[in-house]
Amino acid sequence: MIQTVREKFRCRACETIAQPPAPFHVTPRGFAGPNLLAVILFEKFGMHQPLNRQSERYAREGADLSLSTLAALVGACTTVLQPLHALIEVHVLGAERLHRDDTNVTH
Repeated sequence: MIQTVREKFRCRACETIAQPPAPFHVTPRGFAGPNLLAVILFEKFGMHQPLNRQSERYAREGADLSLSTLAALVGACTTVLQPLHALIEVHVLGAERLHRDDTNVTH
């Protein structure tokens, strides 16, 4: 567990209080860091590994990540990444020609 300490500082002259900003979390109030989220998403979408198998593997390694927790993390990440997906979609579909192989593509 990583514990972040954010000390508060007070100016004696003007009595204002300053505090460094909280660290960025991809998901609100999330415990998973960007590296873990990237691994989960890559294994799901890049390696086509179902979340239940990921959950079992993490359990063997001593990390209790249930299927529902992993599904919630994937859902939160897809919501966060939606604007990036929209930009890529506009760029790709704005091309004059698209090259593809014989794999079925649904839009």
